[in-house]
Amino acid sequence: MITIKNTLFFIFILFYSSIAFSDQTVEEIIKERKSIFSKNYKTAKRVNSLASNGDIDEAKKLMIEMSVNYKRLLDLFPENSKVGFGTEALPSIWENKDEFNLLMTKASSNMIELTSVIDDVEDVRATLGKYMWSGCKSCHSRFRAEH
Repeated sequence: MITIKNTLFFIFILFYSSIAFSDQTVEEIIKERKSIFSKNYKTAKRVNSLASNGDIDEAKKLMIEMSVNYKRLLDLFPENSKVGFGTEALPSIWENKDEFNLLMTKASSNMIELTSVIDDVEDVRATLGKYMWSGCKSCHSRFRAEH
């Protein structure tokens, strides 16, 4: 009988703990994805500046960093993170999850591809537009609330 009481007590504590920390976990998830998007935007501006000034090797390092960030974002849109904590994510992300994930994957791949082609292009600005900025625009127009 004591074992059953102890087991039930343990289950209750475990359940109560998961409820108590669930909001914190959602907050952390939303903060992390917002941070990554913000960082990628700042990094993209830096890539733009470096590549335009001919510092391609430094720009490539940042392109790879952005690629990794896009892959990380795939895990940061669970069902329980649709609202709260200042999220600007639209419900269309969860309604079109495959499309959203494809955009994140494509953005990641585009950044890697950009590292391969950037050395040989004549128009750096157009190339950055094609591989980097167009991905931002297509995602924002469909999956982010205006601000």
